[in-house]
Amino acid sequence: MSKQQPQSGLVPRLRFPEFREAGEWEKKPLGQMATLHKGKGISKSDIKPNGSQPCIRYGELYTIYGEVIDKIASKTDLSPSDLFLSHKDDVIIPSSGETKIDIATAACVKHKNIALGGDLNVIRSDQNGVFLSYQLNGVLKHEIAKVAQGDTVVHLYKNNLEKLVLALPSPEEQQKIADCLSSIDVLIAAQADKLDALKTHKKGLMQQLFSREGETVPRLRFPEFLEAGEWELDILGKLCANISSGKDKSDPEGCYDLYGSTGVIGKTSRNSFHGGYILVARVGANAGLLTKAEGEFGVTDNTLVLHLNDARMIDYIYYLLNNADLNKLIFGSGQPLVTGTQLKSLELFLPSSGEQQKIAACLSSLDTLIAAHAEKLNALKTHKKGLMQQLFPSLEA
Repeated sequence: MSKQQPQSGLVPRLRFPEFREAGEWEKKPLGQMATLHKGKGISKSDIKPNGSQPCIRYGELYTIYGEVIDKIASKTDLSPSDLFLSHKDDVIIPSSGETKIDIATAACVKHKNIALGGDLNVIRSDQNGVFLSYQLNGVLKHEIAKVAQGDTVVHLYKNNLEKLVLALPSPEEQQKIADCLSSIDVLIAAQADKLDALKTHKKGLMQQLFSREGETVPRLRFPEFLEAGEWELDILGKLCANISSGKDKSDPEGCYDLYGSTGVIGKTSRNSFHGGYILVARVGANAGLLTKAEGEFGVTDNTLVLHLNDARMIDYIYYLLNNADLNKLIFGSGQPLVTGTQLKSLELFLPSSGEQQKIAACLSSLDTLIAAHAEKLNALKTHKKGLMQQLFPSLEA
């Protein structure tokens, strides 16, 4: 692959060597190179784990699938005669969604006779469907968002999509680009699987390294502590010098991190906290979510701050609370809530300080490994995004 030499016309910045002299890509409205159809309704209740008919619902484009759909996640028992069935390499885009940028989400269906649900636009052409889906999700994503209509509920209509202008090279170059980006997606999927496996391993390990409710010893113990005896019951309030809500406000010109219910959410001018603390989301959908914070920072009033008596216990207590089911503390039907009073009365079983540090060190090393794999996954996604910007020419020129 090589950088495209500067020249006028519709050409990408990055091109495979065999297509370097292939000339310009052709501009063509989507309505002139494809026919657009609409899927047919498949409700959530129509999904059956042991159904006979593979199907795709529009919401799955946001949660399950990428640019290429090869393995079908859902099935239904609805009759094929009552459904809209795919052709091989159909490209689908939601016809409704929550935001204009999210609705610009395309995927190529690699198999025929897959039932395509309602709220799906179906693009059917003799072009390379995988190539089209990458172009629609890449350089054309914002163009699709521009033609989407509505605010509270966003709609993407057939007549809007038909006017969308695409850039098309030869079928051979389309295939080369599709293969290149698909190979990166394979790497991304494999890396995501590794990351998920590590997270699953950590979750299972935590369940064994900490004692279960009603038990005084864990099921898995380091050899040097096998004969160390039972863990001792304590309550969180006794382990903390203070549990209180933050009071800091956002200030874009501030120089200190401002923590909210999901971690750092901006800057603040006050460094109300110094050192190491455990933060617990106090209210809302994230109630009970834990964050570990160190240094000088501020905290919003929707977050509880746990100031431990012994700073050496922070890592252990953080992992112990992550393993505990803090959801059992949440109350309130309208606005979920966790209070400091509830946290203070939370019962915990504690081993010796040496065993605490051993458990914390084990889980910290696993977190370091997870972070490294997450960074590698993000790097692959960034690389793909950069490639997509260079493998497709800008239509604005």
